[in-house]
Amino acid sequence: EWMRRIEAVLFASASPVPREDLARIVGQGTSVDLLLEDLAADLEGRAFEIAMVAGGWMFRTRPVYAPAIRAAADVGDQLLDLNEFDVAILAAIAYHQPITRDGLKDIFGKEISRDLIGRLHAQGLIGTGPRAPRRGAPYTFVTTDAFLAAFGLESLRDLPDAEQLNDAGLAARA
Repeated sequence: EWMRRIEAVLFASASPVPREDLARIVGQGTSVDLLLEDLAADLEGRAFEIAMVAGGWMFRTRPVYAPAIRAAADVGDQLLDLNEFDVAILAAIAYHQPITRDGLKDIFGKEISRDLIGRLHAQGLIGTGPRAPRRGAPYTFVTTDAFLAAFGLESLRDLPDAEQLNDAGLAARA
């Protein structure tokens, strides 16, 4: 019964559900972790799974079925329309947040347009952080839970470190 309650909440939620919310559903005397493990085992072999993303749990279709979903459903609005430079900007924000547009300019050696920042903000991938403590108090930018969910990260700690980037041959291009 408790496992099915968790399943119902995760199914109904469009965003990750924190462990604390799941604990309220099943009561304090019940192990949410064990119920999640049981649910994951119950879903083994199914087209979807539960995943820890952005500090909470959610249902996600297994990646192997992505082509089938794209072929059968109109998911165009759900796909992120990001080019390589957009992803580089997101990575810079993720690694250096909170960061200003001037900070991004220092990294990339060119002005970062307000339109690009606005597009990433409109997609919910970045948000505004605290104002920078310098002349003019410019806005800073930070990543959001939608960023974590879009890239399948539980937290920013899951970002690759410098050694992993070097091993993948990506640090030299950044």
